[in-house]
Amino acid sequence: MSKPVRIGVDLGTTGTKAAVFDAGGNLLASAYEETVLHYPKPGWVEQDPDDFYGSSVRTIKECVEKSNINPADVAAITFDGQMAGVATVDEDWGTPTPYDSWLDTRCKPYIEMMKPHEDLIIRRTGGPPSYNHGPKILWWKHERPEVFKRIRKFVMPTTYVAGRMAGLKADDAYIDYTHLNFSSFCDTVKTVWDSELCQLFDVPMEKLPRIVEPWEIIGKLTATAAEDCGLMAGTPITAGCGDQAAGTLGAAMVEPGTVLDVAGTASVFAICTDRYVPDTEHKTLFTAHLVPPNLWYALAYINGGGLNLRWFRDELAQEEKAQAEASGGNVYALLDQAASEVPAGSDSLLFLPHLGGRVCPSDSDTRGSWLGLTWSHRKPHLYRAMLEAVAYEYAFYVAIEKALLPGLEFKEARVIGGGAASKLWNQIKADVLGIPYVQLNREELAVQGSAIVGGYAVGVFTDMIATAKQFVQPINRVEPRPQYHDYYRPLAELYTSMLSTTKPLFDSLTEVPSPPE
Repeated sequence: MSKPVRIGVDLGTTGTKAAVFDAGGNLLASAYEETVLHYPKPGWVEQDPDDFYGSSVRTIKECVEKSNINPADVAAITFDGQMAGVATVDEDWGTPTPYDSWLDTRCKPYIEMMKPHEDLIIRRTGGPPSYNHGPKILWWKHERPEVFKRIRKFVMPTTYVAGRMAGLKADDAYIDYTHLNFSSFCDTVKTVWDSELCQLFDVPMEKLPRIVEPWEIIGKLTATAAEDCGLMAGTPITAGCGDQAAGTLGAAMVEPGTVLDVAGTASVFAICTDRYVPDTEHKTLFTAHLVPPNLWYALAYINGGGLNLRWFRDELAQEEKAQAEASGGNVYALLDQAASEVPAGSDSLLFLPHLGGRVCPSDSDTRGSWLGLTWSHRKPHLYRAMLEAVAYEYAFYVAIEKALLPGLEFKEARVIGGGAASKLWNQIKADVLGIPYVQLNREELAVQGSAIVGGYAVGVFTDMIATAKQFVQPINRVEPRPQYHDYYRPLAELYTSMLSTTKPLFDSLTEVPSPPE
């Protein structure tokens, strides 16, 4: 082990992951704990901010115990986390509200309220109003005015946990610039809050936190937090960043034309570029890369790509789940094996993966469905169609970015997240997109990215790009097969057509009244 060591913590949607790395980038220990999602009403998805803190200190403590490190050797702690939802703090860092998740769609009316100014918002921030900060802030302002008065600052999960560990007060609240494209109220290029946008929607700028660089040291571990997580009081805590930004650095997605596919709870497709080209037509996102000043990434995502597979596992594949549990195997590997025996195209079966509404562009009324079912289709067809649907949605994104960024060569897609282990899914995506898919020698890439930021903050590293390239290496490369790429092209076009042709039906479904009691 080379000293000093660094700790990265990823505050995910379905769980918290902590990891300890030495100065050479070696993983010394990791720990994971599932977190609870609350669904108080249809369309509402919340998390308890205290759960973020509790799972963080417990996973950090487990890592410290597993690795047997000396707490005095920990140079920095850095958090990354969910980017589009909002948390809140009062004057003393209490929590006036639950965490309003990016999966929560209650703010739909305020997306509509902001739409007349949508192009301006996209040009300034890099992204449209969606189930993200701006409409969510407006929901709290208009729907819960008494609660809104108690809110001193709107913050990110990373801010809440880091600030609680450091004993911050409301005036210390911050947001790092990798979150800004979700804000609706900033100038992302200038990294400032935009007074014009705030005035348009009567949002008090004093409720917005200061904007910082991810490597700013925002405080040090308090004695209470140190006891909670088994570290030393006074350990530096950095501002941290969004989970996608951490993943791009951890995966060394640091060259224009490199693609990052985050096959996690959400299915995220990000393209590294050296140009900021806001997408006012299709409403995909442009956000700041973690490494400034000349790198950006174009971002689009399905809000429940991996979550759809978990739903399928729990609701439709209970037999396979039980079989995997009995044998100590992986249920997704079993489902993959069965789906691999189904022909490409799933015997003309298409799937819409937007079970929780569509987010790029935002449309809360769109839902999931299988189209083309026949009596010959079986469970493996349903599952393979779900995998192919994500690839078709990615093809839609690729076409958009090729138009926005002429001349940009798509070099390869680096895949991370739980779905990266699926050889079948990687091959499907490579075939549909015509882009090589690469697995990396590491799985803990978001926490690795965070740990690199922490090392940079305290001088362990002087160059984040060089460090990322040193720590991560490709191990498996899946080449696209030209004949399958040609075969999939019309199916991808049908998928895009299905998005538009089904929209009126989904809109009408939302108008169906509740059944009689």
